[in-house]
Amino acid sequence: MEKEQEQKTINTESSSDNLDKTEKLENQTEDQLDPQNESEKKEDLLPEEKIKKLEDKLARTFAEMENQRRRFEKEKDDAFEYGGYSFAKEALNLIDNLERSKQILENDDKLKNTDALKKTLEHLEIIYKDLISIFNKNNIKPIECLNKKLDPNLHQAMMEIEDEHKEPGTIIQEIQKGFTIKDRLLRPSLVGVSKKIQTKDQENQQNKENSDDK
Repeated sequence: MEKEQEQKTINTESSSDNLDKTEKLENQTEDQLDPQNESEKKEDLLPEEKIKKLEDKLARTFAEMENQRRRFEKEKDDAFEYGGYSFAKEALNLIDNLERSKQILENDDKLKNTDALKKTLEHLEIIYKDLISIFNKNNIKPIECLNKKLDPNLHQAMMEIEDEHKEPGTIIQEIQKGFTIKDRLLRPSLVGVSKKIQTKDQENQQNKENSDDK
């Protein structure tokens, strides 16, 4: 009996030692897996400091939420304001086709000075004005450019035309009409701008400079 009791005591002590070792190992593992806890233990922050940290985190969180809300509101407003942007841009092809049709008819020698041409052009002009009116009602407006200074935000220069009566950089030809939708550019006006008439000497000098560059 005494031997059995001694054996039980030894087993109990051994089990207790094993439990202590297991707990120590678990604590070490937790510290390794969670270095933040270990750093907090090392820092041993005061309550005031902990509150300050929490306030900073809350402030940053609220700021981020507010930024996201503003971005969402802007995207929603843009979608409402400019939702028809792509459709409007495609619809400009109607204006272009009308303009081309008028030019083709006007340049047809067989139709010149005929009543048929006159009536056809009148009908095309009515359709053109109706389209412009519909565009205006939807805040799609043509850009007025003739006799104005070239503005890169609204115009795209396609050629330079010598003109002694206009200041250089003045738009004297509209190749394709540009449009805006509200405060946004739908497409720029394609234009020709004036430039100074070059004398023969200036032209020769420029040709020489271009040749030297090559």
